[in-house]
Amino acid sequence: MNIAIVGLGEVGRCYANALTGVSGTHLLLCEQRVSESAARLAGELDLPIHETVGPWLGDADWVFSCVVGTTSLEVAENCFRYMKKGASFADFTTASPDMKRQGAKRADAREMAYADVAIMGAIALLGARTPLLCSGNGAAAFAAILAEASGAAPRVLPDSHAGDAMSLKILRSVFTKGMEALAVEVLMAAEQQGLRGELYEVLQDVDKASLPQFLEMLVTTHVIHARRRLHEVEEAERQLAAIGIVSDVLDGVQHRFARTADKLDVCPLPTEKPALADALTWLSADLVKAAA
Repeated sequence: MNIAIVGLGEVGRCYANALTGVSGTHLLLCEQRVSESAARLAGELDLPIHETVGPWLGDADWVFSCVVGTTSLEVAENCFRYMKKGASFADFTTASPDMKRQGAKRADAREMAYADVAIMGAIALLGARTPLLCSGNGAAAFAAILAEASGAAPRVLPDSHAGDAMSLKILRSVFTKGMEALAVEVLMAAEQQGLRGELYEVLQDVDKASLPQFLEMLVTTHVIHARRRLHEVEEAERQLAAIGIVSDVLDGVQHRFARTADKLDVCPLPTEKPALADALTWLSADLVKAAA
């Protein structure tokens, strides 16, 4: 199997090294601006580096695109011009979900499979064993190659489309970064008051439910109690300010609660205790109208 790696930054070099251990695999390397690290790798593998994509890509069964996200679609389109029918393309970039969907559509028009690959950890720490999330019609075949190369099988989203993996990566980032910012402020406040240990104790009830259960409970009760909780958030912000902590997080929290509370005033809930699907539909209704 011939695998072309386009882009020899940290990601491209990582998987080039991993794939050299796969029997029957031959690598083709491409990098427009060859760094010292890329040149050293090519020397160790005794392989040339192509500086641009071209007819040589016609020999590739797979192309792994490891370029920067902003050039993802342009690079994909350039590769497709030279790739043979039946070949496959794996997009490792941080391009937007929509850009990956466009790439997959163009690959499909040329009878090529496409795998949207989302890197879910730090390559610098875990190398080729970094968790990967894959979607699209080429995801399963891609995962099989990587499992053999690294011993760590990427997770494949069943019945998925290109863009799904990147969408989930972004949503995970929104959640974790939001939690990170909140943790910073809460632990700062607890430490300043000498209450960090006690804070952990009063938060123990959060551990009693699974994460999905906890998130769904928050949403289904949010749409019922938004107005009351808005007042609690406002008071919490005042209390933090009283001990010298200006909250950046609670401004956004107040805005979210206020939007829900205001909507409740003009558009009552369809049921007294809505299920999760009902709550999400109700919350999203204004977004659907705005998009229309």
